[in-house]
Amino acid sequence: MQIPSNSADSFVKSMSEKSEQIRLLFLEHIKNLTVKAQVKVMLGDGTVSDQESFDPAAVRQFYDSILRKLPDWTTDGVSVTTDRDLRRSFIKIEARDGNYILSAHMSLQYHALLFYKLDHAVLDIQKELSEISDKVKELLENMAPQSDRAIEEKLKQKGYEGMDQQKLFEVLFEHDDLTQELTESLKSSQKQINDLKERQSFLFKELDNMLIEVYHTTPVMIDEMKMIAAEEGCLCVFNLEHMKSNSREGNLDPARIQPKIKDNLLKHMDDIEKVLKI
Repeated sequence: MQIPSNSADSFVKSMSEKSEQIRLLFLEHIKNLTVKAQVKVMLGDGTVSDQESFDPAAVRQFYDSILRKLPDWTTDGVSVTTDRDLRRSFIKIEARDGNYILSAHMSLQYHALLFYKLDHAVLDIQKELSEISDKVKELLENMAPQSDRAIEEKLKQKGYEGMDQQKLFEVLFEHDDLTQELTESLKSSQKQINDLKERQSFLFKELDNMLIEVYHTTPVMIDEMKMIAAEEGCLCVFNLEHMKSNSREGNLDPARIQPKIKDNLLKHMDDIEKVLKI
């Protein structure tokens, strides 16, 4: 049973009312924690841009403080998921009384956008990468005729000048040493390209190290369907389940819950509300 619920049962109504108060308090915290600050970044073309960002670490610290103050609830701690630019920071907690389990899921979903640090070195690296790309292209265009000339020269040195293709194939098949020399000759002609590509790989890594993330979210309450649809916002939901034969059942009859267990479950929700009021 998801809480809040439209059930007319007095106990479920009480839980729903408490869950709504908790949701409002949670949302207020999220609004304060996601206040944006201005940050200057650099775009790929070197343009300086003003962006707004919040600090996800502050949200994780907030979650930690909640967990420390709820010793009667069990949890796996603070979790963060990443799906490309989509991020989700959340906690899942639960408390058990008798055969009933009350669980809570508090989450914030936001996006992480990549920019470059405001550093002139970014432009220098991009310029060198562009020059390397042009040089590699030029070398590749010239490599075929250069390779042909290198082969002709090597064959001439060995006394195989002017040989037709069929005869040349037979010679290469019979003389592994000549084939090896020709292969080495081609390798040496590619050394400059290999060196440039190695430098290119190094520069790309340097450029990656200069990337920073800017975080954006919308501090509104969303439901689980909107969260699955990758919408920004926060989620705060409760579920009440009944353990039966080592399995959880969400379809339960509130009238069958013992009064003492009901009081304990309501107290668990009061504990969360008190924590969020601080």
